[in-house]
Amino acid sequence: MAKRSRRPHAQLRADPGLPTLPLTLALACSCALPGLAAAQVRPDGTPASPLAEAQLTWQQCARLADDKDARLACFDRWAQQQAQPAAALPPAPPALASAQPPGAPAADRPVDASVPATRVIAVGDEGCRDRQYSTLSRFWELEEGTDCGTFTFRGYRPLNVSVSTASHAPETPTSPSPGHTASPVNYKAQEMRIGLSVRTKLAQGLLTQGNPVKKDSLWFAYSQQSTWQLFSADISRPFRTTDHEPELMYVYPVDAKLPWGWRWRYAGVGIVHQSNGQSLPLSRSWNRVFLMGGVELDNRFAITGRVWKRIHEGASDDDNPDITKYLGHSEITGSWYVNRENTLAMTVRGAIGGSGRGGVRLEWMRALGDPATSNLRWHTQLYHGYGDTLVDYNRKRTVFSFGLSLVDF
Repeated sequence: MAKRSRRPHAQLRADPGLPTLPLTLALACSCALPGLAAAQVRPDGTPASPLAEAQLTWQQCARLADDKDARLACFDRWAQQQAQPAAALPPAPPALASAQPPGAPAADRPVDASVPATRVIAVGDEGCRDRQYSTLSRFWELEEGTDCGTFTFRGYRPLNVSVSTASHAPETPTSPSPGHTASPVNYKAQEMRIGLSVRTKLAQGLLTQGNPVKKDSLWFAYSQQSTWQLFSADISRPFRTTDHEPELMYVYPVDAKLPWGWRWRYAGVGIVHQSNGQSLPLSRSWNRVFLMGGVELDNRFAITGRVWKRIHEGASDDDNPDITKYLGHSEITGSWYVNRENTLAMTVRGAIGGSGRGGVRLEWMRALGDPATSNLRWHTQLYHGYGDTLVDYNRKRTVFSFGLSLVDF
C-alpha cells in the first residue's frame, strides 16, 4: 500500500487561519466523513478544516469515541454552531450530505428539537428504544421515533422471580357468594412468586393516520402471577394461586402542557378480565372497562393511572360481588427515575371509589450491569392492604418480596 503524503498535515499546522481545534480532530473527521477533506479547499489551494466549514451534528461527534480530545473539541464546535444564527452558518457541503447513507435510522439524524417530547438523554442507536425519547414515549411507542411496529412481543409488567414473606400466613379464602368458602390449608407466610407479562401491538395509526410524529396504537397484553409454596414440604409445595389477566387497550398520544413543567403524554381506554382459573370454592373473577393516562416531568418523574367500572354479572355467576369495596375503582402509580441505575415507585389502589381499604405498593428497582444495555433489575417490593392476590381480595396483609425482574422500557 502506498504511503500517504505528510505535506497536507504540515500545511494544516502552519495555516494560522484554521480554528484552534486539535489536529487529530480534523483528521478523525476526515476519516469519519470520506471525501470531506478533499472537498474543502481554499482558493489558494490549501485544504481547510472540514469542521471549520461544515455544519456539524452531534451524531458525527459521537462517532469519535476512540479519541476523547477530538470528540470533546467536536462537541465544542457543535455547541458554537448552535449559538450562531442560522443565516450566519455556511451550507453543508455535498460531501457531508453524502456521508449520511440513504435510509439511515432516525437515531442517526439530528434530533428534531421542535417536538416537545423529544429530549437528548443519551447517545446511541437503539432503534425504537432510542433513549433520546422519554420513558413513557418508549414504553407506549407514542412517536415515530419510538415505533417498534406491529406484532412484536414486548414486556408489559416486570417479568419477576422473587421470594416473599408476609405479616401472617394466607387466611382461608371466603366470599359472600354461596359455595365460595374454602377449607383451611396449612400454608406458610413465605412463598416464591413468579410474574409473567407480555404484550403486542395489534394496530397503529387508527386515528393519527399519516401524522409524521404521533402514533396511536391498539395493544393486547397478558399477565400472570403465581404464588408457590416452595417452603411447605409437608403439603408437597403446591402453587397456592395463579392469577390470569388478559386485556385489550387503545392508547392515544397527547402532548399537552400542564402546570409546573409537567406534560400530559397519553390517554387510553381498555377492557380487562382477571381470574384465577379455579373451580369452586376458590373461583374468583371480574371484568372491567377502564380509562387510563400518564403525565411526566422531564424524564425524572411520571404518574400513570387507571379508573375503572366493573362490568355487572348476574348473582349466580358472580364469584366476588363485594370486590370493589376492597379494591375500589382506581390504581395510580408514581415513578421517580432517580438515575439510570435506580427507579423508585409507589402504587396506590382504591383511592377513588373504594371504602377506605385498597392497598399501597412501594418498589425499588436497581439495574444489574450497564442500564443502557441490560434490562435486568434487582426488584424490592413492599405491599400493604387488600388484594395482594385475587383469592385474597378481602384479606389484609403486608407482604415483602425481593428478587429479579426483567423490565421493558
